[in-house]
This record gives sequence, structure tokens and C-alpha cells, in this order.
Amino acid sequence: MSIAENVRKIEERIARAALRAGRDPGAVRLVAVSKTKPAAAIAEAFSCGQSVFGENYVQELVGKQAELPQEISWHFIGNLQSNKVRQIAGLVDMIHSVDRLSLASEIDRQWGALGKVCDILIQVNISREATKGGTRSEELFDLVREVARLPHLQICGLMTMPPFFDDPEGARPYFRALKELSLELQAAAIPRVAMRELSMGMSGDFEAAIEEGATLVRVGSALFGEREYH
Repeated sequence: MSIAENVRKIEERIARAALRAGRDPGAVRLVAVSKTKPAAAIAEAFSCGQSVFGENYVQELVGKQAELPQEISWHFIGNLQSNKVRQIAGLVDMIHSVDRLSLASEIDRQWGALGKVCDILIQVNISREATKGGTRSEELFDLVREVARLPHLQICGLMTMPPFFDDPEGARPYFRALKELSLELQAAAIPRVAMRELSMGMSGDFEAAIEEGATLVRVGSALFGEREYH
């Protein structure tokens, strides 16, 4: 099946999931996870109307950004080391994976040097898996308060990665927990903090994530296929 057909089918599934939950399908955006995929595959998806692409590796993002249309909106969704922030400063529209003050401070410094503000999401490790990044739920409020003081950052919401389940229903409680945290943060009315985005859900479980409130779903294999494009 072609990338164009995959994009169309995923958009249809997003719309159906949103409608099932009584939500506006337009409130959910597809982030096409393009890590390890060549520029040609991204260009093909872009030509079908897909505009937001998520990358996990700094070097790869920088290389692709240089050879693809300027209109593409890049999101950084992987584990980000502070010493690599400078390379993507000003190139990405959102960073999904901010989970510590030291990283946030470096993003603030690099975007500040450009006179710009970076939209970020705070990553929460709701599952407490040692292999996953993210702050713990009980540390979230303190981290948000500290990060919100940095002038060149805008906290736009939260992100999580649940454990892997064969059945997407297994991930649902984790999505629901992130939504609840976002509502608690919203109620806390911390200055310069918006809870308008929830980045959760991937190829195997994005419909359950949408039903629980996701506004950004990160889909890779269902869009590009498992095989590599050459």
C-alpha cells in the first residue's frame, strides 16, 4: 500500500476515533514518525498533505531538514541530550520530550540566543519503566513550575509513552492518567503554562489515545510501513 493510501486511512481512523469520543476530528493532529525513513518517503507523505513530522535523532533531523521543503513542521520526539540542543535550535516547532530542568534550561538558552520561544511538552513516565524517559507523576508539578519561569519556553502540554501491549486497551489507563494530570495542572493555573496538547498514542494504540484526549498522535510504521524505503 502506498504512503498516500496509508495517510488517508490513518486520517480516517483518527476522525472516527474522535467522533466516537464526541470530539472534533480537527482537534487531533497526526505526527508522522519519520525516524530512519529517507527524505524521499517524507517528501511523498508531505505531497499528500501531511505536514508534521517527528524525529528521534538530532543528526538525522538536521540532515533531512536541510533537503526537504521549508513548510514542513518538525517535532523532536526522542530522548534529547542537552549537548545536542544547539544543533536543532530554531529548526523544530515543538519538543515533546522535556523531562528535566537542565534540559529545559539549555533549550531556553539556545532559543533565547535566537530571540525565539520554543514550544515544549513535559514528558511524564506514568508507567515508571526504567527504560523510558520522563519525570515521575509526583515530581511533575514542581518541574512545571520551575520550567515555566524560563522566558524562552512555552509549556504547551504533556507527553507519555505507555508500556507496549498487544491489545491497545492495555494502554488506555496510562492515557487516561495523563489526561487527568493535565486537568490537574490546568486547574493549578500556573502562569505561562497551557495544557492544550496531549502527545500520546502510536501506531498500535492511537485510537484509544484519541478517545482519552490525545491531540497529537505519533504514528510511524502504520504510515511508512515496516520496511525501509530506498
